[in-house]
Amino acid sequence: MPLVAHTDLPTFQRLQEEGEVILDQDRAVNQDIREMHIGLLNMMPDAALEATERQFFRLVGACNQIAQFHIHPFTIKGLQRGPKAQAHIARYYEPFEKIKQDGLDALIISGANVTHAQLPEEDFWQPLTEVFSWAKENVTSVLCSCLATHAVIQYCYGIERTRIPAKRWGVFAHKLTDRTHPLVAEINTRFDVPHSRFNEIFQSDMERHGLKVLAVSKEAGTHLAVSPDGFRIVFFQGHPEYDDISLLKEYKREVMRFYTTERQDYPPFPENYFSAEVQEILTGYKQEVISARQTGRELAAFPESLILEYIDNTWRDTAKAVFNNWLGKIYQLTNQDRRLPFMPGIDPNNPLGL
Repeated sequence: MPLVAHTDLPTFQRLQEEGEVILDQDRAVNQDIREMHIGLLNMMPDAALEATERQFFRLVGACNQIAQFHIHPFTIKGLQRGPKAQAHIARYYEPFEKIKQDGLDALIISGANVTHAQLPEEDFWQPLTEVFSWAKENVTSVLCSCLATHAVIQYCYGIERTRIPAKRWGVFAHKLTDRTHPLVAEINTRFDVPHSRFNEIFQSDMERHGLKVLAVSKEAGTHLAVSPDGFRIVFFQGHPEYDDISLLKEYKREVMRFYTTERQDYPPFPENYFSAEVQEILTGYKQEVISARQTGRELAAFPESLILEYIDNTWRDTAKAVFNNWLGKIYQLTNQDRRLPFMPGIDPNNPLGL
């Protein structure tokens, strides 16, 4: 939480000039320690539905230890669901109508699988745009992940994503392009982020439409950006919410797809993710998979137990810091009535006062 300048100590002014959040006495008096209500629009397919819940819940829960976070998962029509996932949603998720009635302080929108070349052709496009249109008017800030980033940017700014030659897959080094923005205050100026996608929205296209790019990678492109007002929409192209084994699970899935002939080429390693020890183990397993596929015999178990001790997470601390900054800033701006997006005196078109 921010410091309160309760005296005229020059250090407060110096820290504020360096980009630290310093509240004056009047602003601090009008803030009550209270709970925050965060929506999670989970659009991920059945196999990743509950894992996505855990990943985003974990990031939120690891943030500020003063505020209390109530997370409200919900989903939308237009997403194919099996009986098990549908039962989970029916029991634990809230209807969007109730979300609208009760209000939210913040909203997270997950990625999703697509089946069409153009996003507006997806069955979930219209329901997604309805949720976003409501949130834009009623929620302090919306955080979009991966596919949601591409969909919302196309919906708001008309920028269509570009298919890239090969899947952007692995863990990539990033660098801040704006060290003064409150969303990246006190985080490492260089940090890792996992990516897993076939499409990209380029930094030049974002900036041409007024978006503010905050973190980029030479290999993976833009990861973090915000809407022209600086805060109302936060865009992730990467997956900072991923667990340490998320990319391993994806790699295993693709290996199994090769074995069952759903794909013809053997999957490459995710970049910058597997150590030399892991690559040696998996190269040996590749020969087992190819042999089993050619002969039609039963495949030996994937050697996950031999790999886990070599898998490192090099992105979680930075992910937590960004989420902490995001939720902390929302806490300072949002109205005590969660049906209203801002406390009195905040300009919705420039909520950070930049």
